[in-house]
Amino acid sequence: MQYVGLQTQINRNNHLSILLLIGFPCIILGVVWLFLAIVNYLNSGYYNQYGELVQSVDTETVNYYFLQALPWVAGGVGIWFAIAYFANTAMVRTATGARPLQRKENPRVYNIVENLCMTCGMDMPQINVINDPQLNAFASGIDKKSYTVTVTTGLLNLLDDEELAGVIGHELTHIRNHDTRLLITSIVFVGIVSTIMSIVMRMLFNTMIYGGGHRSNRNDKEGGNGGSIIIVMLVGVVCCAIAYVFTLLTRFAISRKREYMADAGGAELCGNPLALASALRKISGAPGLQNVEREDVAQLFIIHPQNLTGGVMGFFNNMFSTHPDTNKRIAILEQF
Repeated sequence: MQYVGLQTQINRNNHLSILLLIGFPCIILGVVWLFLAIVNYLNSGYYNQYGELVQSVDTETVNYYFLQALPWVAGGVGIWFAIAYFANTAMVRTATGARPLQRKENPRVYNIVENLCMTCGMDMPQINVINDPQLNAFASGIDKKSYTVTVTTGLLNLLDDEELAGVIGHELTHIRNHDTRLLITSIVFVGIVSTIMSIVMRMLFNTMIYGGGHRSNRNDKEGGNGGSIIIVMLVGVVCCAIAYVFTLLTRFAISRKREYMADAGGAELCGNPLALASALRKISGAPGLQNVEREDVAQLFIIHPQNLTGGVMGFFNNMFSTHPDTNKRIAILEQF
């Protein structure tokens, strides 16, 4: 494992955020062009001298309608992204059932966070709590006003001060490295792409059922509609594959190295790597949260809430998880 400096990691995350901001709109526009091309294909065609249906894509027509739709698509996606991006705090809080934690409720947590922030010279983030007996924590936010560290009541009740300091130090490192900004950016865009994929598939299906009215009954009898159905099904498979691959690429962009680096930063801040290792061991025994059902939000947690599945599914979950194996993380910390 090769570790890099804080500023290097921050620069890398900023560059990845820019690439995501460029890459996501390109994929969305590509899907829109593909949709228009398929609609053009399904609603065009003629019979040759042998009575065979001939269909093709008129790229000039497709490009014309694409340019007409471009400002609307770009504007809609931009507004959607802006709303979701700047409302991320409320989105994450709603998805996890978190609420602000007041100092008088738990001065112990505030003292630990303040001491760690003073140690690393950063502003103190907001502190939220999830009323859940399971053990977990995460960091979120895109700027100083929205940076937040969220912990569960189970974590507060079962970890001692050194273990809790290690966990909070881990989350503060995510904030210092700008990991949270990158995660929020990817979460918003993955949601947009998934929704647009669903809309495109529904519109393609409606076009297949209700469109193409110019086809004759002879075409119906000869299986022309069957061919269109196969085409639409293939397009659907391709679109789903694109969405799935893109989700995987996004997960790997939020690479496992960030968790290792956050572990190292948390161990350095709390001054006791063994305490963080002990905390991870305790959390791994009960990380699941009842209120967390969204996979994108689950990626924020220090240990994935559903990462303990065994068998074949557990193998594939670990393969495509943004979080490395917890036992490996513990072993590295115990070597310090």
